This record gives sequence, structure tokens and C-alpha cells, in this order.
Amino acid sequence: MRAEYERLRAEYGSRDAERVILPLAEARRRGLRLDWDTYDPPRPCRPGVTVLDDYPLEELVPYIDWTPFFQAWELKGSYPAILEDSTVGDAARKLFVDAQALLKRIVAERLVQARAVVGLFPANARGDDIEIYTGEDRANVQTVLRGLRQQFEKGPGRPNLTLSDYVAPKDSGKPDWVGGFAVTAGHGLDAVCAAFERDHDDYSSIIAKALADRLTEALAERLHERVRTEFWGYAPEEKNDVATLVAERFRGIRPAPGYPACPDHTEKRTLFDLLDVTGATGITLTESCAMLPAASVSGWYFAHPEAKYFGLGRVGQDQVTDYAARKGMTQEEVERWLSANLAYTP
Repeated sequence: MRAEYERLRAEYGSRDAERVILPLAEARRRGLRLDWDTYDPPRPCRPGVTVLDDYPLEELVPYIDWTPFFQAWELKGSYPAILEDSTVGDAARKLFVDAQALLKRIVAERLVQARAVVGLFPANARGDDIEIYTGEDRANVQTVLRGLRQQFEKGPGRPNLTLSDYVAPKDSGKPDWVGGFAVTAGHGLDAVCAAFERDHDDYSSIIAKALADRLTEALAERLHERVRTEFWGYAPEEKNDVATLVAERFRGIRPAPGYPACPDHTEKRTLFDLLDVTGATGITLTESCAMLPAASVSGWYFAHPEAKYFGLGRVGQDQVTDYAARKGMTQEEVERWLSANLAYTP
């Protein structure tokens, strides 16, 4: 076992060692260049902040992606095929029946509460950052979203991306927009789980937690759909089934701080301040930028048709130094938050 793990470490390390990290200036030179002359960013139908309190749970049920629910129980396979799987099908079917029964009870008795806040703001890119303005005259900057750019060597014609590439540059003269959101279906969950645990029913408690996660993700999916068709309204005729939504075959992305495209969790603080997330939804941030209730999701909205998800990968010390200066943090602080993305040893 020790020999096998040593081999795996060596293979993994060699892959990283072989990857060339570009100087930050070169990575920026290789950034995505969109045609802003022929593209007019859509103005939202409902700009500003919208709070959706006590969101109807029954509206969310059709948007549930069940595959991650089974993965949480270490049952491998995609829903609904997993229900007929020759190996785990019996266990998956029993679990699904129990989950459906508890879900019906949660919805009927409103055992948890779903809340959401969404905001759509005038914005423009300035380098790797995105400025958000107080008004549509764009005279005053309200806050700045700090971005990190892919810095590893990529193949010919493959740009080194950062999220600001999907927003019209300030000097383009195009008035663009960026959205933010936070959702939860975790309010009331602690009481539900505590009641099960008092009855020594840990199984139902775990199912309840998994269902709250699924309802939260369903709310994120439903809210993004409403943003595209209603609040921002850049795709008013969109009609998608759940499979299409899960496969993300629609225009726009919703990357979350702490995830591959923007792995710095501290950007959640900017998002929470911008939307007054705690006041609007009751979601709070811990010192480590974890969200409470745990069944919560937050992130940004980008509407450009070319916007795609990507992973940042490893970054060099020159970008960490630059990013720390832009964030107003010490380099050591940034290195702690981005430890998994460093291409060097601090």
C-alpha cells in the first residue's frame, strides 16, 4: 500500500512539474478576446436586488437532480438508471422510496424554509477585475470583484481565462451587467434532524440533510432559470427540461466563489456585502467563509453567450503577489486561501 501511494504521488507530482506556468503578463496577453463591437450586453428587466422569502418548496421538486443524492450515499450511477443497476439497484430503490416519502412530508408540512436573494448590477471589466457601479451612469464604483487568471501553458488557440473576460471592458464603451445570488433551503433543518436523532433515527436525519442539499441546488437551478427568462430576461423564450438544465445546455453561467473558476472563498464576503445576504436570507458566513445553514449556495451570474465554466489551475507567485495587492491582503494570507492552486511552495 505504501509503495502504491508513493507511485501515485510521484505520477501526480510529475504531471504538475511538467506543466509550464506562464509569466502573468503573458497569461494576460493570451486572455480571451471577445468581439465587443458587435455585441450589445442586455439590460436586465429587473435591475437591483430582489428578495424571495419563503420560496414555495413544491415549485422546486421538479428541479431536483437526484444523481448527487445517491452519490452522497456512495451509490455510484446516474438517476434514473441507477434504480435498475444490477449491483446497487435494490439499495437505490429502497433509498429512493424512503427519500420520496420524507420529501413529501417536508413539502406538505413545510418543515424547512427556502429563501433566496438575487441582484443584477451595472458592471464593466477592468483588467482581471470587474467593477460594479452604484448606478447606470457608472460614475461611482460600489465594489470590485477580484479575478484570477489561468496561468498554465495551454495549446494553440486556447485562451488563458478569467471571469472578467466575459464582461465588457470599461474602455469598450459597452454598458454591461453582472449578477449575484444566494439561496438556502436549510432553515428549519436542524430541528427536523434533532427530532429524528432523539428517536435514534439517524437514517432519516441523514436523508433529511441530503434532501435539504437537493432542494437548495434545485432552488439555485430554478432561480437561474428565472434570471434568464424573467429578471435579466436575455432568454425569455427558453424552455428546458430538467435533464437539459442539469447538463447546463443554456446561455450563461453561475460560478461560485470557492469553486474552480474562482477558488478564493473570501470573494464570498464581497458577494454577501453587495446583496446583504444575511439580512435577506439569514445565511451567515463563518471565519473560514463557510455558509450556514450548510444547505446554502451562492455565486455570480454571467450572461455572455460565450461564457463557459473553467478551472483556474495552478498560479505563479507573480500572480499571487499582484492579486494580494489588488485585494488589500498580505501575500501570506492569499497563499493560505489559495494553497491548493499554488504552483510553488511558499
